[in-house]
Amino acid sequence: MLLSVEGVRKVFGSSVVLDALDLAVDEHQVVALIGASGSGKSTLLRCVNLLTEVDDGTIRLDGEDITDPRADPDRVRQKIGMVFQSYNLFPHMTVLDNIVLAPTKVHRRARAEAREQAFSWLKRVGLSDKADSYPDRLSGGQQQRVAIVRALVNEPRLLLLDEVTSALDPELVGEVLSMIRDLKTEGMTMVLATHEMGFARQVADRVAFLDGGRVLEEGPPEQVLGDPTEARTRQFLARIIEAGRLWPSGRSAE
Repeated sequence: MLLSVEGVRKVFGSSVVLDALDLAVDEHQVVALIGASGSGKSTLLRCVNLLTEVDDGTIRLDGEDITDPRADPDRVRQKIGMVFQSYNLFPHMTVLDNIVLAPTKVHRRARAEAREQAFSWLKRVGLSDKADSYPDRLSGGQQQRVAIVRALVNEPRLLLLDEVTSALDPELVGEVLSMIRDLKTEGMTMVLATHEMGFARQVADRVAFLDGGRVLEEGPPEQVLGDPTEARTRQFLARIIEAGRLWPSGRSAE
């Protein structure tokens, strides 16, 4: 097992965001987190990447307790890549400089090595001609693909994706989802929070429905999305279908 989340609890003020949550992710597996806004999806990802400190419980990566106060966050994050919905690219830096910043400044890799790997990834995702461009010269879809490359350049064991298509225009969603689909084919272990139910059905090995800070229902996508056992899951999916985010056939409205 690559990732194990055991009884994780997180409270902000009087709000319990994660309530003794459990989740297990095997190597090369893709797990999609679904649920209403406020159900804890983003907070869970931030806890796994040590951006948010847990109040209780344990998170293990490759068997190591990374929530132990003695764990070095920078060392742990070398094994974890994270992509946010808002790209978070530095506007004053070129695409290439954005990608090589962390490997060279944080992980102390040689710049020539980092540049070579960055170019290799940009070529794979069809953006090699954008290496010297600034983020404001790219479409939203291109910026998000650069953000994903930035997360991959350190060859992480685990990739976390937090609603990476929610800030994109509908016509740009496909190019990002295609890249994620390719990563799955290559065996990348991923945990992704998404509202794209059609995509979750296509790419995920397992879907976890979060409600009230807990995993209320979990299983293969065809079961959770097609024949859920929990009434709350059925209610959530009915609203998603009504909003046009998941057609009965399983195709995303985009």
